[in-house]
Parts: sequence; C-alpha cells; structure tokens
Amino acid sequence: TVYYLPKPPVATLLLKALKIVKPTTMLTVPMIIEKVYKGSVLPTIKNSRTLTWMNEHMNGLMCRIIGMKLKATFGGQVSFYGIGGAKLDPEVEKFLLKAKFPYAIGYGLTETSPLLGYAMHGWRSVGSFGYPVYNVKLKLHNVDPATGEGEVVAQGPNVMLGYYKDPVRTKSVFTEDGWFRTSDIAIQDEKGRFYIKGRNNNMILGPSGENIYPEEIENVVNNVEGVSESIIVERNGRLVALVQPSEDFIKWDNESEDKLYEKLDNWKEKILNFTNKNVNKSSQVSSVEVMKEPFEKTATQKIRRFKYKESAPTVEEKNKQEKK
Repeated sequence: TVYYLPKPPVATLLLKALKIVKPTTMLTVPMIIEKVYKGSVLPTIKNSRTLTWMNEHMNGLMCRIIGMKLKATFGGQVSFYGIGGAKLDPEVEKFLLKAKFPYAIGYGLTETSPLLGYAMHGWRSVGSFGYPVYNVKLKLHNVDPATGEGEVVAQGPNVMLGYYKDPVRTKSVFTEDGWFRTSDIAIQDEKGRFYIKGRNNNMILGPSGENIYPEEIENVVNNVEGVSESIIVERNGRLVALVQPSEDFIKWDNESEDKLYEKLDNWKEKILNFTNKNVNKSSQVSSVEVMKEPFEKTATQKIRRFKYKESAPTVEEKNKQEKK
C-alpha cells in the first residue's frame, strides 16, 4: 500500500503520519533522517546522564539502544530505509551503522532513470554510495594521479539517449567513447567502492591550485549545535559559510536585539572555530553569515547555490529593512 501526505513532509507532520501508517519501506532525502537525528537522537543522549556516559564508554551499545528507539519513531516496522538525492551527513551515517538501522544509500541522476549505484548491508562504508547496480558500468574519468579523484562516468541501458532536441547539450555530457558524464567528482577505495567528493561545478579552486569541495566543509559546519543547513561560497578569494539556524535554536521574535546579536556573534565564533579545527588548511573558512530566511531550493530540496554567490543581507541588515 502506498500512502500520500496532504501537505509537504516537514519533520513534525511526517513523524505523526509514520506512527499511524507504520511503513515497512521508506525512500527519503538525507534531510529527513538528519533532522530526526539532530532533533531527537542528540537531545535524547544529551539529556540523559546514563546515555551520555554510555556514549563515551559504550558507544556501540548506546547506538543500538537509540537505534531501536529511532526505528520506533518511524513506526517500528521499517525493514528498508533508502536514502538518496544528496550526500548523507557522515556523522549521521556513523550512528546509523552502529545502531544497525536498516538503511541503504542510492546514487543516480534524472538522466540515468535514476539509479546508478547503491550500498546496503555489508557493502556500506561511511561516505560511500557503494557499487554499480546490475547491468550498469561506472568508472572514474580523467583521474588526477596525485589525489585519485576523477569524474564518475556511466554506461547502461538506463542512461538517457540525450536531451530532447538539444544535440549540443547532449554532446557536452558524453565522452567521445559514449560514457555519460555525471559531473560528480569521486574517489574509489581498495574494494572498489565509490566516494563522492563533490560536484564538479561546485568545486572551488584554492590559491595554490588545490580542489576545494564545499560539500565536505558543509558536512563539518552542519555538525555544530544549532545549524540546520549551510553552504560554503567563495567571495574575493575567501571561503564564507552561510548558515541557517534551526527553528528551536534562534527565537527571532522572543529576544531583545542586543541579546540576539550577542548570541549570534558567539555562535558564529563557535562555528568558525569548530570548522577550521576539522578541515584542512586549504579549506579554512574566513567568516560566517547567518541567514534569517530559509535557503531557496529546487524541487528536490537542493539549495540553489548560484543565488548566494554574491553577498546576501546579514541578519542585522535584514532586521533594519523590516523595521523601515
């Protein structure tokens, strides 16, 4: 049986529906499980002395206990939880692995109908989409010998013939020998599993010519308390983090202006320090900007990055505009 929600699947509505429907199979974008992890799992650990101690001394057992509660949150009957459409936060995936949660990772594009690769059961590895699906070939194209990075290209019966009445665009996404170019840059491990580093068109060229993948920095930023989403942009040769706070972290209308700005300044400093301690030298972030409004997104819930390459109004500027 297939069920439909009458409204967009925000976390609160979705969790209520899951308790009623009790699905056995779910297919979602990473944002759903990430929001549940940050909004339910982390607070549960933080608010329990026992779980906090177990997290430090018996992490595997603690994850399995919370994992059972997580499964109950999704109705208690889930045997397959498919995740695709974007890269899953590594911290969340580490937890899902230890919790023995029945998740699988899918990778693909609209042009490939859409599945190209997947990882489930014993094939899973944090950050990897695994191996090609049946009857599909994947390889890395134009591999950099220094880093092992290359563009993922694909062949298979599910790959499109081309864009409708657009031969120029079609030619641009196929290699001369007929492989479809995904624009995703990846590496492979010794077992042949693929790990996406980032999108080719999102890549930022560092001052020394190194490749900087904003998605990797964003994964770090998103693990700071209070961060709902973030994107990394380049402005005047420097990396800037644009962050969207979670609804329960910043109460825009319930705090005085002075207290609000003080809290935001402390939070931005915390984000900056945490991020730069956990990324390499070439990926250091120079500043943080807080976004009051949600990021503009596509139908598949991906942030429209090009909208934020130029400076956006800061919270302070936004508040001044609203008071006029």
